[in-house]
Amino acid sequence: MDKMKVLVVSQQAFFRQGVWHSLSENDDMEVATTDEIDQQALNEIGEQPPDVSIVDVDGSSDDCLVMARKLKQRLPKMGLILLSSTHNDSQFFQALKAQASAYMKKEVAPEELNSAVRSVARGESPIQETFTTRQKVAMQVLHKFQELSWRAENEISVSPLTSRETEILRYVSQGFLNKQIATELGISEQTIKNHVTSILRKLNASARTEAVVLAIKQGLISIS
Repeated sequence: MDKMKVLVVSQQAFFRQGVWHSLSENDDMEVATTDEIDQQALNEIGEQPPDVSIVDVDGSSDDCLVMARKLKQRLPKMGLILLSSTHNDSQFFQALKAQASAYMKKEVAPEELNSAVRSVARGESPIQETFTTRQKVAMQVLHKFQELSWRAENEISVSPLTSRETEILRYVSQGFLNKQIATELGISEQTIKNHVTSILRKLNASARTEAVVLAIKQGLISIS
């Protein structure tokens, strides 16, 4: 079985090596580390892209978030995990903006980080649970999207969703995975994937969380 490739990015050498040591004990992971992501590093990473990148955003926060966004832009299929000791709402918003799949505390237990890496490598987004179960945070994030004009109204072109697509998007907003939605609705997982692809296209969204944000903003669904 091919090992999943994991990249650890941190300006703190001790922390970087600690995460490397912890993850390297797993037989299914091949771990590399770096302290920064410049253009040369991006080029090298692009040649052998990681399945998951773990970015420590406790250094110069803006620089770290810029690195995270550059990585995701260069490798859109890569899973992105952000680690922070701050863990505030403002940074949570930035994590969503960077299309992170997970946003975790640096004090996370090794077993929990291992689980998150595997989950993200499978295409799952644990960050959705935080977004959908903490209504106060969700509303603050949405408010910041509006304040910062994250998408100007005249740039948003929303095509009407079918009743089935709206139903599926509600499940997505509650953190359901495709397989779980398929079970709930009694249809195939591939059919769910096709509907999700259509939803993303109609909402002009690049990720499931972004689709949920835009749908709430447009009044297509609500968080109850």
